[in-house]
Amino acid sequence: MSKILFLDESGDHNLTAIDPQHPIFLLGGVIADKEYALGEMTDKLNAFKIDLFDTTEITLHTADFTRQRNGFERMKERGFCAEFYQKLNTLISELDIKILACAIKKEHHMKKYGLDAVDPYHLSLNVLVERFCFEIGENAPKAHIIAESRDATLDRQLDLSWLNLKVSGTHYMQAVDINNRIGSLTTKTKNDKLAGLEIADAIVTPIARRILNRKSRIDLDIIKGKMRKNHLGEITGYGLVILPKK
Repeated sequence: MSKILFLDESGDHNLTAIDPQHPIFLLGGVIADKEYALGEMTDKLNAFKIDLFDTTEITLHTADFTRQRNGFERMKERGFCAEFYQKLNTLISELDIKILACAIKKEHHMKKYGLDAVDPYHLSLNVLVERFCFEIGENAPKAHIIAESRDATLDRQLDLSWLNLKVSGTHYMQAVDINNRIGSLTTKTKNDKLAGLEIADAIVTPIARRILNRKSRIDLDIIKGKMRKNHLGEITGYGLVILPKK
């Protein structure tokens, strides 16, 4: 069955003006079977929305529900806020997904590579495409990647990064294998109401906060349990990559 990797990011990829409050860039996402993502996962997310907001038109967006705006104004109510996070944690725990993430510690990245430092989005995309290819394996139906659209310029840069991967491959994955395993990389906006992108949005910031040793109201143990692992249950290097390596 064909798989989809839904991608979103936390932080920005700027290496010239690094925000001391959020000095990392993290690209992450969720892997799900296509039929499940467009069917049961969408149904579960819609049921969550109807239960709490009486509509499916609201879009699950971390910046909105943490800032209590764009339909999430009731998050100002302590009881409703607690119920929201409890039910969101339950939703994530019930989903049949695998989580991938790559974080770039930007200050360390610049210190190590200087002017040769690779753009954090491009670097983390390489890492996640590799892991996604490993997850797909050989002789499986071609998979797809759907990334959140940002703006025309950044989307064009993403197109070029994807083209480069298809032509040059990565350190661990030859171009021919990437082309054989992944059929496309496309961008969609949050307005497209893709459950996979909305769930990806909900999980990337908590992962970044964990790396920064900050608390999150989304249960990080649930996210950890969903991360891609090797046969020994190890996450580092398989479901989570932090660069530069120590």
